[in-house]
Amino acid sequence: MYILFPIGIMYYFGTNLDQKFNVPDFWPEANQTHKIPFEKDEIQAELERLRRRRLAQREKRLAIEERVRQLQEGKDTAEEGVVVHENGRAVPMALREGESTMRGMLQQRAVIGREGPR
Repeated sequence: MYILFPIGIMYYFGTNLDQKFNVPDFWPEANQTHKIPFEKDEIQAELERLRRRRLAQREKRLAIEERVRQLQEGKDTAEEGVVVHENGRAVPMALREGESTMRGMLQQRAVIGREGPR
C-alpha cells in the first residue's frame, strides 16, 4: 500500500499527459504575440507608431477638456442634451441621467470640486 500508492500516482500523472491535461489554444500563435523590433528601421517605425498613438490620444484628451471648459463656461448651451441650471452653469444631460461618459465624469469632477457634492 505504502509503495504502490505513490507509484500509481506517478504512473497516472506521468502517462498520457497530452490528452488528460490539454487545454486547447492555451499558447498564443506567433502572430498573436508581441514582436520585439531588433533592426534599426523597425525600431524607428515602432517609435513613430507609438508617437502617433500618443499624439492622437493627446488630441482627443485636449478636445474633451476644451469641450468641458466650454460647457462649464456656458458658451455652448444650444446643443441638444445640455441643460442650463439656475446658477447659469451648463451641465450635460448624460451627467444628469447618471451615464458614465468621459465628458460627464470630467464635468462631475469639476462641479464637485467647486460646489461640493450634489
